Amino acid sequence: MLASDDKAPFDFNPFDADIRRNPYDVFRVARREHPVFAHQGFPIVSVFRYADIQAILKDPQTFSSEFPPPPGVRREDMPPQSMLGQNPPQHTRLRSLVNQAFTPRIIRSLEPRLRQVADELFDEALEKGEVDFVEAMTYPLPVIAIAEIIGVPAADRGQFKKWSDSAVEDLGNGLFAPPGPERLQKLGRLMTEMGEYFSQLADERRRQPREDLLSGLVHAEIEGSKLAHGEMITMLVLLLVAGNETTTSLIGNTVLALLDHPGELARLHADPGLSASAIEEVLRFSSPVQMDPRWLTREVEIRGVKLEPGRFVVSWLGSANRDEDVFAEADRFDIGREDNRHIAFGFGIHYCLGANLARLEARVALDALLARTRSFERAGSDPLPMHPSIVFRGVRELPLRLVAA
Repeated sequence: MLASDDKAPFDFNPFDADIRRNPYDVFRVARREHPVFAHQGFPIVSVFRYADIQAILKDPQTFSSEFPPPPGVRREDMPPQSMLGQNPPQHTRLRSLVNQAFTPRIIRSLEPRLRQVADELFDEALEKGEVDFVEAMTYPLPVIAIAEIIGVPAADRGQFKKWSDSAVEDLGNGLFAPPGPERLQKLGRLMTEMGEYFSQLADERRRQPREDLLSGLVHAEIEGSKLAHGEMITMLVLLLVAGNETTTSLIGNTVLALLDHPGELARLHADPGLSASAIEEVLRFSSPVQMDPRWLTREVEIRGVKLEPGRFVVSWLGSANRDEDVFAEADRFDIGREDNRHIAFGFGIHYCLGANLARLEARVALDALLARTRSFERAGSDPLPMHPSIVFRGVRELPLRLVAA
């Protein structure tokens, strides 16, 4: 442990069920007494303060996104790396080739279609009256959006959920326990299956281009650097998974935060114009992505603690977004919070490519919920099943009773 001996004993187990449901008491102690914490028995250091995390995420040379393979595992047996697992210049090249689909103008142009989809989903949900809101809204809206952006047929969206769930079910666990042969084989089969699917679609776009991202990637060329076929497949898999997992959790977390804070829900009903600000506060208060790991390439010192290279440094975004040095009354949920400098979408070169899309989807879902219902409440009081990955903060099911407006 890197903590000094004069501090109270401290341990942080990110897999602990109680901590996963409410990590904020532990985060508060960590920021104050153990801002740089070494996990005993693992080459892992957790960092909890906003300023430290911001500095880590903007220094890709020291804190690399390229991880070595786990002990005993050959690199060629690992799934191919997406741009999330690469540093400049490779990352810069890949990101420049996909940026074209996520410009502010293109994202704004999606709003009418997203509002139409949200209304259609609410038509079905309100007819039932009681629904699993994840199944009814928080999952299908982002999937429809990213599928239409990529150019995937509507009939294949159901398969997307199976692929996405399988891809992220234990994301982050490999930091503490290297994946076994069975898991690597499962990931290999998944990538093969998804690769075959996208390869077929890519071949169709080569013959008949459309106004979608897939056609753009097939024909993209910036400074003579086209995507190789394998790079394109890996990019599409990343967009599929990242395009729905985070936003699904964000929408669900928004509903839960408002139900837990009825005064803020009443405030939002009185002033629906606060919806965009409310989404920013949910991103801060209940960050869908809780942590962001890096690989340390050289010796550094953080808050007086020397760290040797060859460690994973895990930045806990969920803690940074409650840092008292940055946010006044950091543990208070305030949908009108000003100067909300959260880092829920990361920071630096890996800042979330789809941040504006996620914001739009969450705002569209929230606006529809407020406009289409007179009230909504939890159906049942059982603990909600958490996302299986320690990377994400979200629920897999959210039973709600909806009363139409």
